[in-house]
Amino acid sequence: MNKISIIGAGSVGSTIAYTLAIQGIASEIVLIDINTDKAVGEALDIMQGTPLSSPCKVYQGGYEEAKDSDIVILTSGIARKPGQSRLELAQTNVNITKSIIPEITKSAPNAFYIIVSNPIDVLTYTFCKLSGLPENHIIGSGTTIDSARLRAKLSECYGVSQDNIHAYVFGEHGDSSFVPWSLANIAGVPCDDCNEYFGAEDINNEEIEEFVRTSGAQVIKRKGATFYAIAVSVCHICERILHGIDTVLPVSTMMHGEYGVSDVCLSTLNLVGKEGVRKVNVPLTEEEQAKLQKSAAALKEVINNLEI
Repeated sequence: MNKISIIGAGSVGSTIAYTLAIQGIASEIVLIDINTDKAVGEALDIMQGTPLSSPCKVYQGGYEEAKDSDIVILTSGIARKPGQSRLELAQTNVNITKSIIPEITKSAPNAFYIIVSNPIDVLTYTFCKLSGLPENHIIGSGTTIDSARLRAKLSECYGVSQDNIHAYVFGEHGDSSFVPWSLANIAGVPCDDCNEYFGAEDINNEEIEEFVRTSGAQVIKRKGATFYAIAVSVCHICERILHGIDTVLPVSTMMHGEYGVSDVCLSTLNLVGKEGVRKVNVPLTEEEQAKLQKSAAALKEVINNLEI
């Protein structure tokens, strides 16, 4: 029996609930939202499809219904509008998160928490600072989705299955993110050498990074919101925690001096499994470490101007 509570029944929260149910990851899902009717409707819609997929109990509830949750997922907050940066949402969504923390941690003190609301890194930092929970229980979904976008793009460029591609996005889930190309490879071949082996045209790394960095904004511009890819990303994290399959993922966690970065949450590689998260400090080039430190500085500038 795996119980997952989701705070926020908007497009992201409800799509995560749907994906969890369809993939058979959770046997019980609670949708918590200030808009009770919306949460009831989403839960009912998902629940009525479960007889044709995986058995799962899906229902609307309050914070008290989150008791005994294995995982709590935070998707609540004001959504990003076209042309708006994730960091512009910061204070509003920090305030919402601050109001949620004492309520949810009282009901589910032993759960693993996955932060999905934007700006993810700032809200993960807020949760670490105010919740009193062990840091290995607090995970920002971070650049897991950015890394999926990167792999999808490289797959398209080289005509190779996504399963053969190992590449990640580090740093902020936002404008200061970057790809550590020294870690990127296809079937063990460094990406910088892949043109020779996979017959692709010359690939411009900077153009690929820009594509990945702006993908979310392009989706929002065209359809108003992003929710499918982030839902799959979050469900992937949940599955690793619940099934105890230690998997290396680029998630946002509190930094304590790794790569010269401290007192900020951003994405580097972590082992994600039944014990939560544990950092994997893979080697980076001096240039990549500088980019990570620059990303950390951008996030700290925002954090220093917030009331947390």
